[in-house]
Amino acid sequence: MSFIGLISDTHGLLRPEALTALQGASLILHAGDVGNPDILDALERIAPVRSVRGNTDFGALRDRLPDTDVVAVADGVNAYLLHILDDLDLDPAAAGLKAVIYGHTHSPAIERRDGVWYINPGSAGPRRFKLPITVARMSVVGGELETEIVDIESAGSL
Repeated sequence: MSFIGLISDTHGLLRPEALTALQGASLILHAGDVGNPDILDALERIAPVRSVRGNTDFGALRDRLPDTDVVAVADGVNAYLLHILDDLDLDPAAAGLKAVIYGHTHSPAIERRDGVWYINPGSAGPRRFKLPITVARMSVVGGELETEIVDIESAGSL
């Protein structure tokens, strides 16, 4: 079964373990703070990539990437992609969205509120504090989302 790869906060560092964890993805969503356009190019070699800019993305990345994006992840299943969750300026449930994918905090999280999944894949780039180095895999099964956080340092799931 294919999955959607979720990654964020690479800050110019694309670890080989992140590439390995995302192999087999049908789509990759990057939730910002990319740090270097070459990262998006490398991810594109695995699957199509949709990305938003983060608060540290400047220059070519700022010009290339939108602040937010609505992505069809499966028939009838749309996700909202942004970097900072506090910048969310719509009601995802009212907009018919199944998920909000965000980054910025470097802390992986999966939470469901009002029927909408809020997913932060954590940071796949440089370590911040003592937070884990992670990506996430999201699948659509029977119209419902299933998501797992993958700790790419130990190659296991959290």
